[in-house]
Amino acid sequence: MASRQRQWTGYPGVYFVEKLQKKGGGKERVYYVVYRKGGRQVEEKVGHQYRDAMTPVRASRIRGERIESHVTCELPKKQGYTLDQLWSLYREINGDKASSRGDIYRYNNYIAPVFGAKTPDEMATLDIDRLRSELLLCLRPQTVKHVLEQIKRILNFAVKKNFIPAPVHLQFEMPVVDNQKTEMMTSEQISAFLSALDEEQDQTGASGVRLALATGMRHGAIVALRWDDLDFSNGFILLRGEVAKNGRTAKIPMSPPARAILEQIPRTDSPYLFPGKKKGTHRVTFRGIARRAKQAAGLPEDFRCMHGLRHTFASALASSGRVDLYTLQKLLTHSSPYMTQRYSHLADEALLRAASVMGDIWSEAEKEMMKTLVDDLVEMLAPIYHKRLTLSDLQEITKFYESPVGKKMAAAQPAIATESMAVGQQWGMKIATKVQESLKAKGYL
Repeated sequence: MASRQRQWTGYPGVYFVEKLQKKGGGKERVYYVVYRKGGRQVEEKVGHQYRDAMTPVRASRIRGERIESHVTCELPKKQGYTLDQLWSLYREINGDKASSRGDIYRYNNYIAPVFGAKTPDEMATLDIDRLRSELLLCLRPQTVKHVLEQIKRILNFAVKKNFIPAPVHLQFEMPVVDNQKTEMMTSEQISAFLSALDEEQDQTGASGVRLALATGMRHGAIVALRWDDLDFSNGFILLRGEVAKNGRTAKIPMSPPARAILEQIPRTDSPYLFPGKKKGTHRVTFRGIARRAKQAAGLPEDFRCMHGLRHTFASALASSGRVDLYTLQKLLTHSSPYMTQRYSHLADEALLRAASVMGDIWSEAEKEMMKTLVDDLVEMLAPIYHKRLTLSDLQEITKFYESPVGKKMAAAQPAIATESMAVGQQWGMKIATKVQESLKAKGYL
């Protein structure tokens, strides 16, 4: 079968070939499935479109049955096979979802050299601890955590399929991961980044990157956007559950910058804003464009391109002091408020800035008030001083208060006044007590 004749469906390992029908001369699809058996690839014809009422769904179901049956028959349900074998079965049974480039890379480079030839009962907790320590010398904690979680995933799969008993002797200590890094570009960096995007040849792709900064949308949600997801009339963008990280459908507002970006994207016959190379598919990534813009703008090496744009959006809103954390959670489509808490310190800083502004306003008001009060008091007291003291007298008094003793007197005057008031109150209380006793003695009370 010539490979150019194959047309792959959206189901893993299922393709069809179009052939002319013997009667009528029309075209009919013939469906095939591809899977691995005994370490080799098998291609099997499973039926015709009209003659057998075959569909991609039925073909995919048949493929799954073939895989399950040969696995069940060929593998003894005992602890006698290696992690390499379990990994092959894991990928075979789970299909394409288990064949991500990241998983394959991690297994081939970090897991297989250490555990590939070992059976689960030959693996020890000490070996896992040693692997974690060695990897932490050259990899980020998050990457090491992915490696260890992948080993656990393979073993849990084997237990679930009843291929091995639960490896209770194994303990996994995960590295501490600080995922609270919050990137925020300055206004100058944003300007330089947007200018770099303007120089990109692929302006449709550049619009996808701009949209990440204008909306805070995740990379996966942007590439999967359909024209039907845009509600220009009411000003909302629909995030469908099947492409959302939390699996929930949500709506986010279409800000003026986002609207301007969306309106300039050329519309094609594809249902997607960012069509893929194959008809009916969407684009996979904008990361290459974002990375080039990052370098051109002189952003730090550790700035995570698409993640960083989302964090910049969130950080800008949190630090503005005009968006509360609950609203920010909804805008970012976080399933839990805990995820939004990484921006709480920015919100706190905004509150402190607001409080300091109020403090400045209050201080200025107090200064103006005191100035007004002093001026008013001088005008009210001037006639009293003028009635009893001459200008020469006031000049002499001023000289006194400018002298060391006068300054000491002026400094001590508030304390003397306060203490004198307290003494006066005590004296008054004694007088009042004696008067009350006298009145009682005379029968008035």
